[in-house]
Amino acid sequence: MEATAEDVEDALTADETISDVGVAASTDSIFIFNSLLFLIGGFLVMFMAAGFAMLEAGLVRSKNVAMQLTKNVALFSLAGIFYYLIGYNLMYPLGSWSIGADETGGYLGAFGVAVLEGVGVARDAADDYGYASTGSDFFFQLMFCAATASIVSGALAERIKLWPFLIFTIVLTGIIYPIQASWKWGGGFLDSQYGFQDFAGSTVVHSVGGWAALAGALILGPRIGKYTAGRVNPFPGSNLALATLGTFILWLGWFGFNGGSQLAMGTVGDVADVSRIFANTNTAAAGGSVAALILTQILYKKVDLTMVLNGALAGLVSITAEPLTPTLGAATLIGAVGGVIVVFAIPLLDKVKVDDVVGAIPVHLFCGIWGTIAVVFTNDAATIGGQLISIIIVGVFVFVVSAIVWFILKMIMGIRVSEEEEIAGLDLSELGMEAYPEFSKG
Repeated sequence: MEATAEDVEDALTADETISDVGVAASTDSIFIFNSLLFLIGGFLVMFMAAGFAMLEAGLVRSKNVAMQLTKNVALFSLAGIFYYLIGYNLMYPLGSWSIGADETGGYLGAFGVAVLEGVGVARDAADDYGYASTGSDFFFQLMFCAATASIVSGALAERIKLWPFLIFTIVLTGIIYPIQASWKWGGGFLDSQYGFQDFAGSTVVHSVGGWAALAGALILGPRIGKYTAGRVNPFPGSNLALATLGTFILWLGWFGFNGGSQLAMGTVGDVADVSRIFANTNTAAAGGSVAALILTQILYKKVDLTMVLNGALAGLVSITAEPLTPTLGAATLIGAVGGVIVVFAIPLLDKVKVDDVVGAIPVHLFCGIWGTIAVVFTNDAATIGGQLISIIIVGVFVFVVSAIVWFILKMIMGIRVSEEEEIAGLDLSELGMEAYPEFSKG
């Protein structure tokens, strides 16, 4: 007879908790529940695409809203195709989870089209996590890949051409992201040699999007009129209601982002861990939001809504590298530090004339780095050396390769619209339509 949850609770000693143990389950049950976690987590992360779209649509000027929406739909679609054609096997050759130094040298996966088999794959050699369907795993991993591209979209808004951006998206989702992700999540050298800890992707996803965005912003240059005569000229967004909606959608999606990264739901312990991850994810977002709320009141004498929104996202990025091991209090503090980082980092970028329209670089890059370092405070498996060297390796690789791709695109086809087109707005110049046509009519 199999043990029940009640049997396990009755057997616990005073020093044990329900998450310390597992309840025996059939192989079929483990397969079903693990696959279900991937699918539920995956569609929650998919909904983050809507969050990014709404956030960006609200923070750009009205003349560029349709362009941002087009980019977000297109990048998500292209990620789906090119992660299937190239990316998945670069992360996990032939759909295997056993890659690493013993099979690929730990540096590069295999080129090949993803093939989804019906029976699923083992999570590791010891089969500790049971089995999950390869289709659910592919779907879950794809959503992370697409989220990385969404980060780049907002930072480079209002002056980049559509097609060069989409070509970069293909390279990012098909090649750049999968290669570096394999170094940790595919059993590559960062995992095997440096013991790198990144539970759900503060570095593997968020800082990667931030590095790619930073390279693009430096090569693309700031928007016309953003920096003049030593002054930073604010360009208010078109719709803060949409930006707020986008933030809440992203907040919701993050439960799938972090919770699904437990990668297993076949035991009582797994489900207890997922629950703890949800709670820590939520409180980190709250900590970041409240920190930005208080700090902007102190610094500017008035609360800045856009900073509060980015503070919440900063808290979410900060906790993503390790959402399981912190206490609720520690998770709140980790998120709060992220909120503080954003409030100071956004004006810092303006001082050095790096034009990031939505604050994506401070949120995803700076807080991604902070969150990855913060792992050492709550997870004994992490070392400060291993975390820092991994941050540097991923950062150098992504920034350099992204800069090369951006530079090639600039030389071949140009990446920036003309001055006249930028002033008129990318909706009309690139798409020939407007998101709010009635506002421009007499």
